[in-house]
Amino acid sequence: MEYLLIFISAIFVNNIVLSQFLGICPFLGVSKKVDTALGMSAAVAFVLTLATIVTYLLQKFVLDAFGLQYLQTIAFILVIAALVQMVEIVMKKVSPALYQALGIFLPLITTNCAVLGVAILVIQKDYSLLESVVYAFSSAIGFGLSLIVFAGLREQLELVNVPKGMRGTAIVLVVAGLLSLAFMGFSGVDGGLKPLFGLE
Repeated sequence: MEYLLIFISAIFVNNIVLSQFLGICPFLGVSKKVDTALGMSAAVAFVLTLATIVTYLLQKFVLDAFGLQYLQTIAFILVIAALVQMVEIVMKKVSPALYQALGIFLPLITTNCAVLGVAILVIQKDYSLLESVVYAFSSAIGFGLSLIVFAGLREQLELVNVPKGMRGTAIVLVVAGLLSLAFMGFSGVDGGLKPLFGLE
């Protein structure tokens, strides 16, 4: 039941984008079309989960074992960069259309602070490997959910007559703020679920 709690909490309560404000760059940059948002979500989910597994093992069996914890950030960045390069090569071969649609934002996964943030958070929260994988995958789903919902809202904005002074970035930031407020409605859900699952 603890895994279910981590799953629900990471998607809704502590959403990586809307609650913790990690990964804002792709959230604003790749959310113009739902199709692109879906592709980006899949790429981030793959990289986020794989990066968390690799960085967790690196932390436990290399950095902790040899007392090199101070190299955590630089080691994690190098691992994430290598994984993104791998995803980029595979996507170019498998789906050239999606590769073209993502454009500059695919290499930006390397600097997507959501990927690095989750990798560091699982170490700080002292999760086991399985808990880390569940948390990483759940965070990726939360990232994808917020990105796709936001892309849908932005597509609808194209059909609306927005006042001249609010067009462009202004209305996008207002909608992002309202979406963040909507997700705040889930705060406290994880606290209410703990007694229900007998975790308190």
